[in-house]
Amino acid sequence: MRRFEHEGLGVLTLSLPEIGKAFERSLDQGQVTDDLLSLTGQKAGFPLFLRNFLQLVFNRDGGSLLDNPSVTATQAVRQLTLMFSKVDLPCSDAREVQAFTDFVKCEQELNDAIYEPDSRKYRKMARISSMLFGDVFAAIDSDIYNGNIVPKHGPGATADKLRGNAKYRQSEWTERLEACFPFLENGLPSPRYHSSLDEVEFLDPGTERPVKVISVPKTQKTPRIIAVEPTCMQYMQQGLMEKFVEYLERRPTKSMTNPAFGMVGFTSQELNQLMACEGSSSGELATLDLSEASDRVSVKLVQEILWDYPHLYEAVMATRSTRADVPGYGVLPLTKFASMGSALTFPIEEIVFLTTIFYAIEEELGERLTLGDIKSFRDRVRVYGDDIVIPTDLVPPVVRSLELFGFKVNRNKSFWTGKFRESCGKEYYDGHEVTIFRVRRLLPAHRHDAPGVISLIALRNQAFMTGYWGVAGYLDTIIEGDLKLPFPIVESTSPVLGRLSCLPYKEEREHEDYQHPLVRGVKVSTQIPASPLGDEYALLKWFLKRGVEPFFSPNHLERQGRPRVVGTKLGYGCPY
Repeated sequence: MRRFEHEGLGVLTLSLPEIGKAFERSLDQGQVTDDLLSLTGQKAGFPLFLRNFLQLVFNRDGGSLLDNPSVTATQAVRQLTLMFSKVDLPCSDAREVQAFTDFVKCEQELNDAIYEPDSRKYRKMARISSMLFGDVFAAIDSDIYNGNIVPKHGPGATADKLRGNAKYRQSEWTERLEACFPFLENGLPSPRYHSSLDEVEFLDPGTERPVKVISVPKTQKTPRIIAVEPTCMQYMQQGLMEKFVEYLERRPTKSMTNPAFGMVGFTSQELNQLMACEGSSSGELATLDLSEASDRVSVKLVQEILWDYPHLYEAVMATRSTRADVPGYGVLPLTKFASMGSALTFPIEEIVFLTTIFYAIEEELGERLTLGDIKSFRDRVRVYGDDIVIPTDLVPPVVRSLELFGFKVNRNKSFWTGKFRESCGKEYYDGHEVTIFRVRRLLPAHRHDAPGVISLIALRNQAFMTGYWGVAGYLDTIIEGDLKLPFPIVESTSPVLGRLSCLPYKEEREHEDYQHPLVRGVKVSTQIPASPLGDEYALLKWFLKRGVEPFFSPNHLERQGRPRVVGTKLGYGCPY
């Protein structure tokens, strides 16, 4: 508390998280590490800060891990030190500038890397990738050739600032896209509307709109850097991504053996989390995390992997932006395949990472992989984004292979020697979940701070569900006392932002028409921005719709897009 008075929020958002990370490294190494001692004000012996908790985990005499360390104390230390690590607060200007500098530095490192397309390692990567994903690549290649890629718009921002329904009325298309995905077939509902081509500007490679590199809040230590894609690129990327996800997650059949089935994931993180839990108990599985994962996937490596599938190769390269507008540096050519922001970043990086893992496995075996070898790792190897699970005995060769191709293993968030494991947002120690809840926003000063109120209620319920009932009770007094908001007991599926509890809800009123119970509380209020769409572009939107269900909103041609303002209002709603 004294440090907070003198140093401010940085104690909570920067200093404590460093102690938490050092504690996790100590768990992994089975010994109180030097950095944990230095961060808690000690040069030797046992840490002073949180001593009573730590002596339930480590031997006070030698600092080694106890034979039966307290799982509850382990979770408590992590909760205390890491709960403020991801508060939605802006970084200092210096840290933001450094983040853009690191982005450019990463580009330079990729550009300086020696690339030998005929070298053994790149030929081997291409061969192993075809073994793992050959059926998938061939299927997508065929779909592209037959015109079966159906594009779609994503919900996010675009470099040309089109929002909502305005995205359907595109006025820019690149010549690279036109060669693979003609605008007449993808940007208009039918050839009948060919006259609308006069409104479209076809950009040659030198005049294409670059991705817009921006920062978004992540932690106070560093922001998250993403690249906002132009509308036309994002439009076709989404269509390709849909095919990648469909085929990569398809169960093996006679026509598509899909040897990598179950080893990559897009729609569910659960398998990664279960494997991390198993690894924390048995010690046989390790969890790896990569730094700057997507930014270090070289476009040359992706080209090598896709070279034997000409239509897929052309489509992926046509939907890839080649330049980036970086604040402070201007427009630069891109050596990476794509940054976060491209719809293809996720599937391509998983393909590259899994290929690199099996590159390491083949090196370790000392002979060529067979399909039987690959299938034998189905329950022991898994990639979800940059979260990797592999057998513990393969960690050294896999780390070497990842670094051989320019990737950086984040050793602060990778675990394989102790009983702590982390993957896809879940943490485990010796088979027990020790996942913590985090404060995402500062507590609201008044009830009209809608995002703050929504975050506060979510924080209270997370504390309750994690077992910190004292914290939940304290936050109850803020919600009901300081903010003077009604806070009824509800279930997690209720439209009312209420309290989760072991006790039953109390009916305050009955719905006049449906006769179900009602309670009074806070409800989220949003206004979808006006975005009128008509003519042939409304017809195009209908043709691009997925599934047989109607559009979510009957007014989708009048209002579309993410709400620009989120509010709250008091009202009655069903408690379940």
